[in-house]
Order: sequence, then structure tokens, then C-alpha cells
Amino acid sequence: MTPPDKSARFDLSTPEGRRRAERDLIWGDHGFLRARFSNFHWIEPGVMARANQPSPEQVARYAALGFKTILNLRGPSDTGYYALEREACQRHGIEMIDVRMFSREAPSFAQVKQAKALFETIEYPALMHCKSGADRAGAMAVLYKHLKMGVPIAEAVEQLGLKYLHVRHGKTGVIDYFFERYLAEANGRTFLEWVEGTDPKAIKKAFSRKLSANIPLDALLQRE
Repeated sequence: MTPPDKSARFDLSTPEGRRRAERDLIWGDHGFLRARFSNFHWIEPGVMARANQPSPEQVARYAALGFKTILNLRGPSDTGYYALEREACQRHGIEMIDVRMFSREAPSFAQVKQAKALFETIEYPALMHCKSGADRAGAMAVLYKHLKMGVPIAEAVEQLGLKYLHVRHGKTGVIDYFFERYLAEANGRTFLEWVEGTDPKAIKKAFSRKLSANIPLDALLQRE
């Protein structure tokens, strides 16, 4: 039996589908919390920025500011918020690129290579976002600072901090641990060389062993 197409629930060509999509964005995806707070920050002034999940209105504002590309770090999704963002990007001439990152996993070599390739080819100014603009956006911002701007990892990890609402004292701390492991184990290797020989599952397992009870914190923060 063929599973139902969930995206049909958010058919923006119908009034009911659009209403469902808007409800999904505002209530299902906690968009009401982001209505007046975009968690917007420049990573490289005038070139690359980071933020939380944009509404169609926010996409319009980004277009007015001259942004050419949006990197959606949540990946493709059969959801209302995704349908609305893609429609808004198309309407305003912004290229939307889906890049799936995770807030509670160490980046893989494939993800790091993909990020590097994107940084070298996308049209700027560009903006990257996840749901809250804290964890996945933070990890990608570190990669951008290092791979595109040449900033040492030890300095680039400033992109992971409370200023951006990133909390390292929970499962999302695996991102911090990932970069800390590189700094401790580099031994002359470049970041790309180190990542290529690293197992992200092993890093996550090692991090989990040193992590204290954190389920209440992750539940509170609604991490993906």
C-alpha cells in the first residue's frame, strides 16, 4: 500500500492547504516564538549570515536586503513551514538549497565536504538557518569561518555560544565536543584530513558516555 503524500496536506494552491501550512508554521513549528526574533547574525559581514527558521515575511525582508541564497539546514520536509519557505524563496528570486544537518550528531566527512563545496559555489550574500538558529546553524557557521574564511577552528568555535542560544550542556554539546576532539587530536593534520579519518558515530558514543542526565533539558529546548 502506497503511503499517503503528506505534502498534499499543505497544497498552497488551495485556501485550506495554505491555512494548514500557516498553522503548521506558527503552532506546529513554534513560529509564534520567532515572530519578533530572528536570531540573525552576520558570520561574515555583508556576505554570510545565520538565523532561525524564516517566515514568508522574513524571506521577503531578506530578499529586500539583497540575499541571493538561503541554506536550509533542516533538509527537505513534507511540512507547512517548508512549503511556505520554498514558495517565498521562489517568489523573491532567492535560491533555496536544502542541506540536512543534525543538532545532536557530529558532522560527517560527507557533510563537511558538501559544506565546503557549497561555500565555494553559491551566490552571495547568503543566509543559513535551522529551526532556532543555534545548533545546526552554529556548526555550519564554524565550518564557514574555517573553510571559507580561513579562521582557525579554535577561533571559529565562537559561533557556538549562548549569544546564539546554543546550549552545550545537553545532547547538542556533541557539536562542541566534535570540534574539541579535532583541537586535541590534530597533530599537524588539517581539519579536513582529521574529519576524513573520523567516525561521527564513535564521537557521539564517546560524548554520550561523558554526558550526565540531560533528557529534561533536551525536551525543554525541543531539539530536532
